[in-house]
Amino acid sequence: MKVVLKIGGSLIQDESGNIILERFAEYAKTILKLRKENIDIPAIILGGGKIARKYIEAARKLGAPEGLCDEIGIRAAQLNAQLMVGALDREAYPTIPDTLQEVAGAVATGKIVVVGGLQPGQSTNAVAALVAERIKADMLINVTDVDGVYTKDPKKDPNAKKIDKITIKEIQKIISEKGFSAGKYELFDPVALKILERSKIPAWIISGEDPQNILKVVAGGNIGTRIVY
Repeated sequence: MKVVLKIGGSLIQDESGNIILERFAEYAKTILKLRKENIDIPAIILGGGKIARKYIEAARKLGAPEGLCDEIGIRAAQLNAQLMVGALDREAYPTIPDTLQEVAGAVATGKIVVVGGLQPGQSTNAVAALVAERIKADMLINVTDVDGVYTKDPKKDPNAKKIDKITIKEIQKIISEKGFSAGKYELFDPVALKILERSKIPAWIISGEDPQNILKVVAGGNIGTRIVY
């Protein structure tokens, strides 16, 4: 089985933007355990997190265009990716790819390829969907700070209900009221959803507060939200 992981930046940084080193170590341990169990993890995509949003906010205050804000977010995500390379040590491909073609070439080496952002206007969720499609992954797991898709924002509405299975159209409806700009992508953005819709890659959204959840969903556990086609 070939599994692509997308790890949200909010899971590896606290609210102040400080790096949670033990979380990097926990994810690396989980990923290496999967590899030992013959589960192929060819690529991991890291989000930018709080520090990316801080820099993007500063850039906007200075009058920077959205394209530059996107580039700043990409650099922040790539820094997180570089830290994950360090955590995975020799199992990781040593450099961070800048293009989808470079990702595919790096995956061919058999190492775990860690990716940040690739190009402006594209969230790391979209990058994860593109990578999964390009390398013909069997599963895409979006590891976030919530345990699935909810009818409302569970952090704000105590009556929000988790959805176990959801179609692309249903998730598009939920996110349609939200605007998308640099540093503000949640779950799967419209671009990522279009990629998933055309490729029909089995995809899950799960909580990454406990990295063991990755093992559970790969083993067929009923956790998080599954996107169905």
